[in-house]
Amino acid sequence: MQTSQNHKISYGPGGFYVEPVQNLESYCLPSSENIDNYSSSDNSSQTTYPSVQTLEQYCTLESASTSNSFPCQNSPPALSFSSNNSPLSKLESNSYVLRPQHSLEIASGPLENDPYPTLDLDDLSHKIRELETAMLGPNAEMLDIYGALMPGEADSILLEAEKWKKMMEMVSRGDLKEMLYTCAKAMAVNDMETTEWMMSESRKMVSVSGNPIQRLGAYIVESLVARMAASGSTIYKSLKCSEPTGNELLSYMHVLYEVCPYFKFGYMSANGAIAEALKEESEVHIIDFQISQGTQWVSLIQALARRPGGPPKIRISGVDDSFSSYARGGGLDIVGKRLSALAESCNVPFEFNAVRVPASQVQLKDLELRPYEAVAVNFAIMLHHVPDASVNGHNHRDRLLRLAKHLSPKVVTLVEQEFNTNNAPFLQRFVETMNYYFAVFDSIDAALPREHKERINVEQHCLAREVVNLIACEGEERVERHELLNKWRMRFTDAGFSPYPLNSVINSSIKDLLQSYHGHYTLEEKDGALFLGWKNQALIASCAWR
Repeated sequence: MQTSQNHKISYGPGGFYVEPVQNLESYCLPSSENIDNYSSSDNSSQTTYPSVQTLEQYCTLESASTSNSFPCQNSPPALSFSSNNSPLSKLESNSYVLRPQHSLEIASGPLENDPYPTLDLDDLSHKIRELETAMLGPNAEMLDIYGALMPGEADSILLEAEKWKKMMEMVSRGDLKEMLYTCAKAMAVNDMETTEWMMSESRKMVSVSGNPIQRLGAYIVESLVARMAASGSTIYKSLKCSEPTGNELLSYMHVLYEVCPYFKFGYMSANGAIAEALKEESEVHIIDFQISQGTQWVSLIQALARRPGGPPKIRISGVDDSFSSYARGGGLDIVGKRLSALAESCNVPFEFNAVRVPASQVQLKDLELRPYEAVAVNFAIMLHHVPDASVNGHNHRDRLLRLAKHLSPKVVTLVEQEFNTNNAPFLQRFVETMNYYFAVFDSIDAALPREHKERINVEQHCLAREVVNLIACEGEERVERHELLNKWRMRFTDAGFSPYPLNSVINSSIKDLLQSYHGHYTLEEKDGALFLGWKNQALIASCAWR
């Protein structure tokens, strides 16, 4: 920037005025305020954030006016900022001279013959501030800042300042849940400055042995970090690679099964509907699309053994999944042998059919149907793992329901987690995940002490992997895809099913079950379905179809 002519800055009753002395193409003044920075460091990295109370920019003010004196505030100047927040180098060629009659001339060229002393930049800024304060009072500083901004820029700065003020207040309150949400919200709009700062502050508050939100927050923060680094699938797979041995994992799953009623609720309600639908049948075929360890069928076999007139002949077709296979340390033959031994001890005729393909790939031939068997189909906490058309164009979810309809079953049972993550955008999915798993962690808190080693292992190996997958992964890598019961109703109706009301005896048995658990569990019957919840959060929904 070249300065070949002079301008004089004077003041009068209305404020400062710029008078052309000769012709000054442009000039530059640094603000006299200080820049306050908010710094937060984590390990070796450091992120710097602007203060919400003070703002300063070093800028060049370009003026092309050659008219008579005019108020600065009535002619908005154009602003350009230096890249390093320091005065532009062109300033060094200018000299600043304080003259009498309250005028300031910005001159270029030699000043050897000038009778007035030359001020350095700091003196100049100080004198300007003194003049402004004397004339305009305590509001001079604000007028100086906003008078130099383009229309709308002041509002933008105020909004940004207010945002940072609220975030700092949030941190000072220690509102971890709101901080995690703010971090996810910033990430959703690619606001990396806010995201990184919120991650850094949240990390200071989380703990795997803290209260429920601190424990859940520990896994959420790592999920957000993995998502930002586009390594969600990597950390999800690494969790699997770092799993304990199969026996250890099985023991953790058993702890979760015992301390919380979620699985027992689902199994009991489904078994009740199956027993009711097959009570007159002599040969039954139960098709379980995710048999896991076969735990669900222990109580049903025992119940059918006591049926008046004798038990039916039972055949179970079990579909495997890799997680359950790892936990049990082998294939479906292990499940078949356990259930066969149990049935024999109860004098129940029993046969096991191992279906060694993933649920999404099951075909009619895999089920080995027999015309004289009454069929029951069980979808217990597994359909949310089956992708629909939104993932890769192949709608395996609806295809399985149509396959089930083709089997002409006496009953189809559905047990699913009650929250919506399948096609939800990231931020909505994040909120659903945080609210849902906070309720789960809170319910575990009522059953196990916070320092309990088993509790930490249960949450890390049985729940954290789901949280990571929901938050950090996208596309085919995201296998946790839940839907609300209303959506499942639409799918079952479209497949040709109608509701099968649950027996009131089932409801009574589940109420008795919940009496043995401490805490704030809720049971609600609504539109032919049962909902198990914790406090005000519905967690598991169970219903039946025919």
